[in-house]
Amino acid sequence: MSGAGGEKPSTSAALSASPDELIRLLTQRGLVGEEELSRLREQIAALRGAGKPNGTVELLKLLHREGLLTASQAQRVAKEVLERPSGVPRHLPGYDLIELIGRGSMGVVFKARQLSMDRIVAVKILRRELASNREFIQRFHREAKIAAKLSHNNIVQAIDSGEYKGYHYFVMEYVDGTNIRQELEKGKVYTEQEALEIIVQVADALNHAHQRGLVHRDIKPENIMLTRERVPKLADLGLARLSQGDPMAKAEKGVAIGTPYYIAPEQIRGQEDIDIRADIYSLGATLYHMVTGRVPFPGNDPVEVMKKHLHEPLTPPDHINQRLSSGLGEVVEKAMAKRREERYQTPEELLTDLKRLLAGEPPLLARQQIDIAALERIEQTGQPIGDAVGAAAPPSVRKLTELQSKLAFWQIMALLAAALFVGSLILNVILLVAR
Repeated sequence: MSGAGGEKPSTSAALSASPDELIRLLTQRGLVGEEELSRLREQIAALRGAGKPNGTVELLKLLHREGLLTASQAQRVAKEVLERPSGVPRHLPGYDLIELIGRGSMGVVFKARQLSMDRIVAVKILRRELASNREFIQRFHREAKIAAKLSHNNIVQAIDSGEYKGYHYFVMEYVDGTNIRQELEKGKVYTEQEALEIIVQVADALNHAHQRGLVHRDIKPENIMLTRERVPKLADLGLARLSQGDPMAKAEKGVAIGTPYYIAPEQIRGQEDIDIRADIYSLGATLYHMVTGRVPFPGNDPVEVMKKHLHEPLTPPDHINQRLSSGLGEVVEKAMAKRREERYQTPEELLTDLKRLLAGEPPLLARQQIDIAALERIEQTGQPIGDAVGAAAPPSVRKLTELQSKLAFWQIMALLAAALFVGSLILNVILLVAR
């Protein structure tokens, strides 16, 4: 193993992993061989003899000094294992926890090796301080059970769940890649073709969930993982529930559940009967962000953002990014209609139009949509369509406005032609009489 000079590895007095655990990790990573292992064990015995049973810091320094670890290797080891958050186990039966890859309010996620299958997986572990709360435990394992109902190439696969010495864990497919949010944060704006190829697959995953009576309730860029081959994987079913007959529905009534930038209006209102149309709205908002580089309703205050979802007209994405087709704008507007009755009613309907866009054809269902409420206002007030619905009208109504304008133009032209004909006829009669 080659050594390197330079700066010394960064360590902390708070490091608490034992030297034995350090050896286990170094062996797992292939950073030490048999000869080095023998020397390490001698060093551990010496540290213990000196009254330092947890002399991990000293051992790391020694490994770096003797050239067995580079500074960067020692730093990675310290970060991945020694500085792992409190309230999570050092190991689980059947799994070697390799490195921390994510953390949230309820728990942490580790990259791990499943020993029985010799494969890399992701392990989500509920924080120990939350494990005394029965509601948290039920929600945690509920996610695993819901995920187990789904088997689709574009949904992160559930593998296992259980409890070990008070630690509750959920094992799932490990996605080696990135997510949409991380790419957007780097300034990426997706081309229409690239975004459609991803969203079509996610819509297909939603269709799979819909057929099994499930609603995700938190579709957003962060929850769409991308493998190295750019295959999207829908993740995080922590907020998912049954679209009908879910016992949690009544308990959550009146509570806005979701992510403000992508949340559907009925979720904001805390309606009890949330269904797949809420996911369609959020997927439309995600597509909007991908192709424009901005969220549909910007703002720093979550409450203000949610008010915009409820009341503010949506600026069509093709008005922001002029390279987008009007067809894409129509599809997003229909998916994000504030009244869910005006949206695509199922992922299958949405897929119909998305696939037409991918094939270079105009959307079918989005262009058939007619804003009945707007037409009723026209009938009641006698206003022209454009005045009644404004620039934020649905695509079909805007097109009806355009047709109305064109029809008025040709009506005027027809009247002018008729007037010219009558005038010419009268002139000819006058000339005949004059003779």
